[in-house]
Amino acid sequence: MIIASRTLKLRKVGGEIEISIKVFAPECHKDGAWECRYEVAWPEGLRSYAGWGADSVQALLITLGMIGAELYSSNYHKSGDLFWDKPGNGYGFPVAPTLRDLLQGDDAKYL
Repeated sequence: MIIASRTLKLRKVGGEIEISIKVFAPECHKDGAWECRYEVAWPEGLRSYAGWGADSVQALLITLGMIGAELYSSNYHKSGDLFWDKPGNGYGFPVAPTLRDLLQGDDAKYL
């Protein structure tokens, strides 16, 4: 079940395309570990991955950080063509302390 989604935009020659991000509800596995899946619909194809945690909250927080890391380390971010509400204003996802130097706009102020 999808519990959250966000649509970013990517400037391309001739216009913009949408980059859809979906976060799925954390699920408990038989061993007690929790998995929280996410998908990013990049132009070259859908990327699916998951964060894991000791409980559902930890799995969700780790997943959100993984999304932030994926966005900020992408070539689309590096080119300056990826944006959420306006170019250069960030994406609204947290990142690990080691990546905070990559933050921009509101992300750099509040995350």
